[in-house]
Amino acid sequence: MSRLTKFVAPEFVFGEGARKLAGQYACNLGARKVLLVTDPGVIAAGWLDEVISSLGEEGLPCTVFSTVTPNPKAEEVMAGAEVYRNEGCNAIVALGGGSPMDCAKGIAIVSTNHRHILSFEGVDKVEAPMPPLICVPTTAGTSADVSQFCIINNTQDKVKIAIVSKAVIPDLALIDPMVTSTMDPYLTACTGMDALTHAIEAFVSTGSSMITDIHALAAVRILSGSLIDAVKRPDDIVLRNKIMYGSLEAGLAFSNAILGAVHAMAHSLGGLLDLPHGECNSVLLEHAMAFNFNVAAERYNMIGEAMGLDLRGMNTTEKKKTILSFVNNLKQSIGINRTLSEMGVKTSDIPSLANKAVKDICIYTNPRKATKRDIEVIYEEAL
Repeated sequence: MSRLTKFVAPEFVFGEGARKLAGQYACNLGARKVLLVTDPGVIAAGWLDEVISSLGEEGLPCTVFSTVTPNPKAEEVMAGAEVYRNEGCNAIVALGGGSPMDCAKGIAIVSTNHRHILSFEGVDKVEAPMPPLICVPTTAGTSADVSQFCIINNTQDKVKIAIVSKAVIPDLALIDPMVTSTMDPYLTACTGMDALTHAIEAFVSTGSSMITDIHALAAVRILSGSLIDAVKRPDDIVLRNKIMYGSLEAGLAFSNAILGAVHAMAHSLGGLLDLPHGECNSVLLEHAMAFNFNVAAERYNMIGEAMGLDLRGMNTTEKKKTILSFVNNLKQSIGINRTLSEMGVKTSDIPSLANKAVKDICIYTNPRKATKRDIEVIYEEAL
């Protein structure tokens, strides 16, 4: 109870229509010209024009940078930073899922710190404050809009790096569930499982606190109870609200408690094979939970209860089996059923994947200390 804890979060506006406030808030933050970072998928979905219109209503010109791919690459960040500088921008708005938001964070870091983005890997390496940054998430899962994480793909070394710093927290998140209505069911499933993984890993993290626990368990309750229906009924805005809110709660939790082995391993996978992050987390989650369970059984039992499971009268082995079965059945029910081998991972890839995963920042708050061989075994079980 007396342990020192720290909690950081941006200002956020949650609800239908939040996206339309981009211009007003950019103006409040002193913007003169905005770099609007997005991707082709978001443009095709039709959300870009609304944000440009919102900026225009405040008399704010903008330059669109949309050369962002899934798992944003370091070279994309550096190209975006050059556009930011050449166009004379002084603020950034990110519109999209985790990729545009992380790319926007990277551009913001580089624009004021004047070094290559890969040099900021690690904790608290960002010295100069970023320019004003507003995030408008279009997916419900990554929570990059409220987190102090920036994940960038180092294509040369084929690994995703984590930049963790209070400095990379956006100034504002405009969280509008309506924007997620153009997500297809599989993207809804993968990003929803990403959010659930955030919540679970944050709750069992060695960096958790009473404050992060509140948000993590709330996310588990909301997501585990709503995700199947949200995938089946993509036009139900009430369910979209629930999943977006669950993602927000999970983001507030993991941004402060950090994560664990699942994300360390998923970063390694995504860097090597450019795989969807949410799907990587989903495939690995139950296997990492099984590895960790005995050293954090009480915490996992609380997660199980938040999922709505009746664990009364069960011994530890029975509780473990019940909780892991729930996680497996959940992902199967929403169509996430590929194994790592079906995703293109080979047995020969595992030593390299494990070697990178044990160096990832997220591994340090995993509840059970994991050796390289431990991580290899988890990958092997997920094949």
